[in-house]
Amino acid sequence: MDINQGENNNQSESVAGKVATDKLSILVVSGRSGSGKTSVLNILEDLGYYSIDNLPLSLLPNAAHKLVNESGIRRIALGVDIRTPRADLSNFAETYASLKEIYGTQAVKVVYVTAQESTLIARFNATRRVHPLMSQDIDSDNAKHIAFNLPAAIKKEVELLEPIAGHADIRIDTSTLNIHQLKDSLREHTGVDNQIVINLLSFGFKYGSPIDADFVFDVRILPNPHWSPELRTSTGLDAEVAAFFADYPEVAEMTNDLEKFLTRWLPDFLHNNRHTVTVAIGCTGGKHRSVFITDNLQRRLADVMPKGVKVLAKHREKSRW
Repeated sequence: MDINQGENNNQSESVAGKVATDKLSILVVSGRSGSGKTSVLNILEDLGYYSIDNLPLSLLPNAAHKLVNESGIRRIALGVDIRTPRADLSNFAETYASLKEIYGTQAVKVVYVTAQESTLIARFNATRRVHPLMSQDIDSDNAKHIAFNLPAAIKKEVELLEPIAGHADIRIDTSTLNIHQLKDSLREHTGVDNQIVINLLSFGFKYGSPIDADFVFDVRILPNPHWSPELRTSTGLDAEVAAFFADYPEVAEMTNDLEKFLTRWLPDFLHNNRHTVTVAIGCTGGKHRSVFITDNLQRRLADVMPKGVKVLAKHREKSRW
């Protein structure tokens, strides 16, 4: 699998992978072109980091100050690569030392992403992308333009990035990693546990099935309060509807069966590199049966799900009530 191929992750109301503590973490992410630096930044963003790519190295102190002191952001990933000015690269040690002095040695880390030369060549050939040094590089010693071929550009880049690579706190070789293994590696290095949001969604089939649901359960076989005139204007959140359902044991049986299924399988998504799972529960109008079961399941599952699983209840047809 191409390590540069990102994931299309569905975003939820909560930031998936949000860091559990408020300790400051500033990661300077750099590495060889084609090694997966952009993928690393995307994954860190999924894990709760505020990520900025292709930032000139000289702007790192100002960016960190603005994000930490003015915006109160505690998890920051700043991407720097060969496209930054050469003078910035040569001054990396000074910039790095300054960040550590301001924010602490434990708060500032350098993540360096690399891969074997043969792997990099294969990736550039597969994507048909041009290495940055093949089109724009100036040899500072000779003050002239150098036209590199791909192998030469890859070797030259190692030399130019040495000021950053030499200060790497975390070094990741992506040669044999797929995107999921890379994410696991970053979680281990950053100490951030994977988190997942379970969205329990009630809906009405008469208004269409949700197209983004991972699971869809149909509860239209249950008794419908809609046919009781005194309950027609009520919803599944009201006590009188709960009292109505209490007279029908099949409602409790359906709820118990769904709880048993979801309790068994939802935690497995924690280890499947997912950030959200949508469980849709539908009745005819999305007002009584699906709402009642969704609300009850949310309370039950919130009590039994493992750490890292957050359970939310949403009612799609609420505006129609």
